[in-house]
Amino acid sequence: MTVQSGTDTAAERVDALRRRIDEVDAALIALWQERAELSGEVGKARMAAGGTRLVLAREQAILDRYRESLGADGTRLAMLVLRAGRGSL
Repeated sequence: MTVQSGTDTAAERVDALRRRIDEVDAALIALWQERAELSGEVGKARMAAGGTRLVLAREQAILDRYRESLGADGTRLAMLVLRAGRGSL
């Protein structure tokens, strides 16, 4: 029977957590790309129907939602998300 030291167990736990972080990062990247594509499609459809590419009230609602859920960092994150969607047009 092999006895593991506390350090080995801690290192294994850290490795497992880092693998999970990598999985979450991959999911976030995929969702980011999907959201940007969807946002671009909405903008194209709105413009094709004679509307504006952006709807400021909608953007403000998104900013508010992120801020309410994540605080000040949420506002910054929402700005990046919105900018990514605008760039896909």
